[in-house]
Amino acid sequence: KGDTIFYDELSHASIKDGIRLSLAEKFSFKHNDLEDIRKKIIKNRSGNVFVAIESLYSMDGDYAPQAELVALARELNFYLIVDEAHTTAWYGKNGKGWAIESGFEKKFLIRNYTFGKGMGCHGAFVAADAKIIDYMINFSRPFIYTTAPPIHQILVAKMHHDFIKNNIQLLDNLNDTIKNFNSIVKFKNKQVQHSPIQTIIIPGNENVIKVSQKMLLHGFDVRPVLSPTVKIGEERLRICLHASNTMQEIKAFALGIRNFT
Repeated sequence: KGDTIFYDELSHASIKDGIRLSLAEKFSFKHNDLEDIRKKIIKNRSGNVFVAIESLYSMDGDYAPQAELVALARELNFYLIVDEAHTTAWYGKNGKGWAIESGFEKKFLIRNYTFGKGMGCHGAFVAADAKIIDYMINFSRPFIYTTAPPIHQILVAKMHHDFIKNNIQLLDNLNDTIKNFNSIVKFKNKQVQHSPIQTIIIPGNENVIKVSQKMLLHGFDVRPVLSPTVKIGEERLRICLHASNTMQEIKAFALGIRNFT
């Protein structure tokens, strides 16, 4: 309370809910728009100022402008918080994520990581200095008043982490899959992203549902994302690539998209 949080308009719903629980003043800014961040902070800052972003955005599959945000934080004196949910377990050395790979991890006040997504299990954790961790343990009501994770959940997360370290070739396989997908799947409304999250815009809820259902019959579990989850006219197929996807599967997917759209 008394502080101010600015967040990207495309932030995940969980980020927005967390901000609401904080009692701080809150303002959204245009997606990855540094000038809009600057204007909003200068006009609305109060108390400590925090800017919450995602390293990789879950619906568009694009990245935040990390270096530019770090420079802006230094200039305008605000704290950065980053959610690494979609870069955990695949981006950078040993899948340690976006901030560590870029060498900017110390520039972020708080980094959130997941045990889901690429880790394949459940839960999440916070990386920050000891003072912040102690504060959260003692004052974060959602943490204090929830059930502690069972020991098997911790062990599964550790085993998955060790598995990734011992099978680094899977990260290379996934990066190759991303390159192959972008080179083979051509579609006028496809957004080319260098991440496992790929999107094809198919305006209209009914239209994108029909394509999704046809792709499912064709052997591909590709989920439609409908408005109001995304803006009207930006309904889409959201494609999540995996290290195990083969060239044959990618070519079959491309053929299906051409036939059903």
